[in-house]
Amino acid sequence: NKDLLADLINRVNGLNSASYTAKTWAAVTNEVLSAKAVLNNPEATREEVETVVSALTKALAGLEARPVETIKSGDTTVSVKTGDDSAIGATAGLTVLGLIGLLFNRKKTRKG
Repeated sequence: NKDLLADLINRVNGLNSASYTAKTWAAVTNEVLSAKAVLNNPEATREEVETVVSALTKALAGLEARPVETIKSGDTTVSVKTGDDSAIGATAGLTVLGLIGLLFNRKKTRKG
């Protein structure tokens, strides 16, 4: 029965290779090639199926996640800002100027 072998191949097809180290992903890819050959061989023996299932399972268990890059001290790369403070500052400034204008306008109308 090759159902487990087909399930393992489908599991690998659902993974994102960019998430794993090149070395461990290459091992999985090599085992998938062997597994597909056995899966597509109608004369494959039970032992052959069990051997490639075992090898592919081992390769999957050995997958290592690609390390996340961290910022090192002394890195002078400019970070991307996620917010824009200039709109808030401009709005606040215009509001203050508008209020000052209203105050002067009221004083002029009261005097005159």
